[in-house]
Amino acid sequence: MYYTYIIQSQKNGRFYIGSCLEVDIRIERHNAGATPSTKYGRPWKLVYSESYQTNSEALKREREIKSKKSKKYIEFLIGSTSNS
Repeated sequence: MYYTYIIQSQKNGRFYIGSCLEVDIRIERHNAGATPSTKYGRPWKLVYSESYQTNSEALKREREIKSKKSKKYIEFLIGSTSNS
């Protein structure tokens, strides 16, 4: 399975959207400072994820979420899973 995920910085509240094959390992890398764009927001917490059969589907969804450029949309996605 491939994943589109949203993590939130516990330091500054910022969100980061990404996609990967193994979400737990990817978050470990974010928290280890191995990703330049998230290095200074550590620690990061997984707040949302969706699974897909292919990498191209996960990337497409990542781009779709990013294209909205909306914190409210991200908060809507996060809230929709906590209310389920």
